[in-house]
Amino acid sequence: QVLLVESGGGLVHPGGSLTLSCRLSGDIFNIETFGWYRQAPGKEREFVAVMSSAGGPHYNGFVKGRFTISKDSDNMNLFLQMDSLNSEDTAVYYCSAEDRKFDRVHAFWGQGTQVTVSS
Repeated sequence: QVLLVESGGGLVHPGGSLTLSCRLSGDIFNIETFGWYRQAPGKEREFVAVMSSAGGPHYNGFVKGRFTISKDSDNMNLFLQMDSLNSEDTAVYYCSAEDRKFDRVHAFWGQGTQVTVSS
C-alpha cells in the first residue's frame, strides 16, 4: 500500500555527482526505516544506505564517505546524494521503506532508477 517512486538517475562521467530522490505516497502508517539498495549487472542486490525515521544512518563499506542518505521532515521524501562516482557504482538503485501497521512491519520497494557511470 506504500508507493515509492525513484527519480534522478542518469548518465554521469567518472568523478561526477548525482542526487537520487524517492517520493512516498499511499496508505502510510508509521515508517520505521528508509533505505537505498542497488543491483549491478551480474551481481546480487546489495545494501547501500539505511536510516531510521529518527536518524542514525548506516552505510555499506564501499561508500567510503562518498554518499549521504537523508529525508525531509515529513518522511515523505528520501534522498541519496552521491559524489565521486566511479564505474563500479553503475547499477539500478532502489529506495525502500518499512512501514509498521499495528504489530506488523512490511517492506516496500520502488521500481528503481538507472545510474550509469561511464566515460
